Amino acid sequence: MSDVVDVATRSRMMSGIRAKNTQPEVLVRKALHRRGFRYRLHVKDLPGHPDMVFPKYRAVIFTHGCFWHGHTCPLFKVPQTRRDFWVEKIEGNRQRDKRVLDALNQMGWRVLVIWECALRGKAARNRLDETVGDIAEWLYHGQEFRLEIEGSR
Repeated sequence: MSDVVDVATRSRMMSGIRAKNTQPEVLVRKALHRRGFRYRLHVKDLPGHPDMVFPKYRAVIFTHGCFWHGHTCPLFKVPQTRRDFWVEKIEGNRQRDKRVLDALNQMGWRVLVIWECALRGKAARNRLDETVGDIAEWLYHGQEFRLEIEGSR
């Protein structure tokens, strides 16, 4: 199956996809800030440059896009064009994510991964409040070194 747009248009479209300050990340950041949490953004000294770093709680948060990180949910589908490229790219992202999480764990940081699917859909506002409540509980009392928040499958 060929692409529906030309190469230059596809390149322009793909270059517009952000790695930082994505909509799900900003939603969570603002909600946590309203609840009184203070954090640092994209700390370069830590593996993977976490989206949010909470030094007080020795915790970091990543907001992962389901497509780019190959989440097993309805939002992820391997593109039909250049399939081999995308499979290799997404598998590389998954392997890097695992290395980063292991390194942070070895350094004593607790890690929370929020998947995009947890914040999308008709009930996104309700899910955001619930998700932020779960995050706050994890920051204050969570014992898990690694936790993932996902949407319904």
